[in-house]
Amino acid sequence: MAFFRFFFAVTTLVLLHLASIAFASSHGSKQLGDQCSSDEECSVGLGCFKCGIDAARCVRSNITDQFSLVNNSMPFNKYAFLTTHNSYAIEGKPLHVATQEDSITEQLNSGVRALMLDTYDYEGDVWLCHSFHEQCFEFTKFNRAIDTFEEVFAFLTANPSEIVTIFLEDYVKSPNALTKVFTDSGLKKFWFPVEDMPKGGQDWPLVKDMVANNHRLVVFTSDKSKQETEGIAYQWNYVLENQYGDDGVKPSECSNRGESAQLTDKTKALVLINHFSTIPVKLMSCEENSQHLIDTIKTCYVAAGDRWANFVAVDFYKRSSGGGTFQAVDKLNGELLCGRDDALKKEKVPLPSSIPAKSGGGTQKKMELRKAKLEGYRIGWSMELKWQIVVRWLKQRVIWGRIGSEFHGVAAAVSQLRSVCRMQQVIYNEIFKGNMTKKLDAYSLLKIDPTKVH
Repeated sequence: MAFFRFFFAVTTLVLLHLASIAFASSHGSKQLGDQCSSDEECSVGLGCFKCGIDAARCVRSNITDQFSLVNNSMPFNKYAFLTTHNSYAIEGKPLHVATQEDSITEQLNSGVRALMLDTYDYEGDVWLCHSFHEQCFEFTKFNRAIDTFEEVFAFLTANPSEIVTIFLEDYVKSPNALTKVFTDSGLKKFWFPVEDMPKGGQDWPLVKDMVANNHRLVVFTSDKSKQETEGIAYQWNYVLENQYGDDGVKPSECSNRGESAQLTDKTKALVLINHFSTIPVKLMSCEENSQHLIDTIKTCYVAAGDRWANFVAVDFYKRSSGGGTFQAVDKLNGELLCGRDDALKKEKVPLPSSIPAKSGGGTQKKMELRKAKLEGYRIGWSMELKWQIVVRWLKQRVIWGRIGSEFHGVAAAVSQLRSVCRMQQVIYNEIFKGNMTKKLDAYSLLKIDPTKVH
């Protein structure tokens, strides 16, 4: 019997060793910042991504588990969580404005723990739409809310120690429609009751208690009435938030958005940082998710009265030039939990937030011109996007049969708009070319008014 036990133990060890070799062989040896052509060339925890006009490099592709740093014995508001802006707006739908590349399940498996979702009434159901005028249209819808909620349900079921937060930009007017979707998807099983949420800026419950009570889904809505009618927490009673869009990606500025209380308000225990452009462009997100993000986090720390953020909302969360959004959240958890600027420092694994530039007299100028070129690309792309949306709108009018003199008038105006947009793209391109040999920094270059350039 002893012999068979020994044989079984040896066989198990050999199989485990072979499995580890097989796992290691599925990943390459290239490290953070190395040039690459595929994910397989990069080490574990890294992915191969192209950032702007640079060559593709190995960058971080998942996050450090915040609950493994000091376990889950701290209050919920003492941790930081990676958040995706418009989490549902995933690439793949023609003429739709995408802000993410991964499915909801892939986002959660990569360490995202908070989702921003825009909910609307549409066709007798609740849909996730990237829309305007508080209405969802055929060309702005992405998918039914219940489909996304079911992905969250599957994740929470498979990961019994994890917590997910959902921020709803809520335009649903049908009574109890949201509650029905949460119930039908099974998510009510994990619901954190609004009556248990702390008031007056007090600490939230300990994470371990939230897990023990299965209160592992925290939901906030932008609709104040729903806290009373459906028991969904009104976001601005509990969360502080900086300005979103282009004003939120200025590393030297951090002001509250209109709906939020002042960032220095101590009666709210949670702080959310928005860091994404008004017009989402994947190439630009590489810049935004690198050193700019770290700088914004530091600026908002001061603006919030020396308080580190709990949530960081970004577009294209895996795009960066190094540690990216994952390092940014590691920094926040390091500050919140350990009092140091990186949660991984105890392991002596420094993760640069961007690829260091080579020394040389022309390096700074090249970087400035590169940023200017990317900005020109963003402006031109956004103009073309607006044109495509207008075309789609006109096609909808044709399909619906509402054609007449009004249509012809609009069509003429749109044709003129497209000419203006195309002209603006040409002008910005000429600005860039014309200043390539001049000693203008990126800020001065972007301050040029294209309407005054001849």
